[in-house]
Amino acid sequence: MGPSSKKASPKSGVTKHMKGFSLGNSTLKVNGQVILSQVPKNVTLTPCTYDTHTTGCFLGFHATSPKSRHVAPLGQLKNISFTSIFRFKVWWTTLWTGSNGRDLETETQFLMLQSHPYVLFLPILQPPFRASLQPHSDDNVAVCVESGSSHVTASSFDTVVYLHAGDNPFTLVKEAMRVVRAHLGSFKLLEEKTVPGMVDKFGWCTWDAFYLTVHPEGVREGVKGLV
Repeated sequence: MGPSSKKASPKSGVTKHMKGFSLGNSTLKVNGQVILSQVPKNVTLTPCTYDTHTTGCFLGFHATSPKSRHVAPLGQLKNISFTSIFRFKVWWTTLWTGSNGRDLETETQFLMLQSHPYVLFLPILQPPFRASLQPHSDDNVAVCVESGSSHVTASSFDTVVYLHAGDNPFTLVKEAMRVVRAHLGSFKLLEEKTVPGMVDKFGWCTWDAFYLTVHPEGVREGVKGLV
């Protein structure tokens, strides 16, 4: 189950400052720059304690009642170019770009604002709930959290979106993944993994090995090579 819903909602007008990020007066800022405006009062900002050398924190929300699925607006995104990745099939993701909240796609799993500094919004797990981003009315960015079971409900979610800021987008992503790895403790980083031997013989899958020229004989030969 999720955390208890007994936590008090943040008071209006009270500004929280955390490693470059601040939430107050209905705005989310990084280094003084507005990232989201018209932020609802039930949105929370939680400090990250895993790496004191990086600029990151968690974004979440408190709902009025426990449910198995929530869609909560986080604030308006206006006129800031972004790059994102969204899931358009159960097994497939693709790139998407825009500059306002309405430009987002549902099931967005990675959102990078091309601001100064760059800001990464990374929806993650707050077990047993999963999170993703999606568009909402009035250019709001919303987070969708769901357990997948009507028997598993919660109303308080403090760590469903990880925020990270930095001047180099490539370094920023690597730093963010290190923090999320420490937070969740459920996966390894790429540099900690060993590439399986089959990659040299067969690629990662038949699509990687053949692309548009996949055919039965090639699959058979690939399987023989693995053996």
